[in-house]
Amino acid sequence: QVQLVESGGGSVQAGGSLRLSCSASGHTFSEFCMGWYRQAPGKEPEGIATIDRDGKTTYLGSVKGRFFISQDNAKTHLYLQMNNLKPEDTAMYYCAAEDETCTYCYGYCSTSRYNYRGRGTQVTVSL
Repeated sequence: QVQLVESGGGSVQAGGSLRLSCSASGHTFSEFCMGWYRQAPGKEPEGIATIDRDGKTTYLGSVKGRFFISQDNAKTHLYLQMNNLKPEDTAMYYCAAEDETCTYCYGYCSTSRYNYRGRGTQVTVSL
């Protein structure tokens, strides 16, 4: 069983930045396609970024150019650098992994094929 743990959330003012991190107990990410998604209260989960086994990245249209997904060279940590944050980015952010398939964003990012999901880290952006 893969356990994903996120960290790095917090409260920032609009225009600020945060970097989220995700690690997996006893695993590297080399065998997975990874992604980040978020969920705001009363809303459906929204995929925001993916990275495949070769390092190709894709993004939800509304975060492209502001958010950046990456991994360390050892593929033990997944990151989401979030810049120019907006109040509408407020949500719980989750790290996720899929081992048999690979999700790519084409403007929109599916979240349905992730096999493993973390418990989330809260991001709150105020004016």
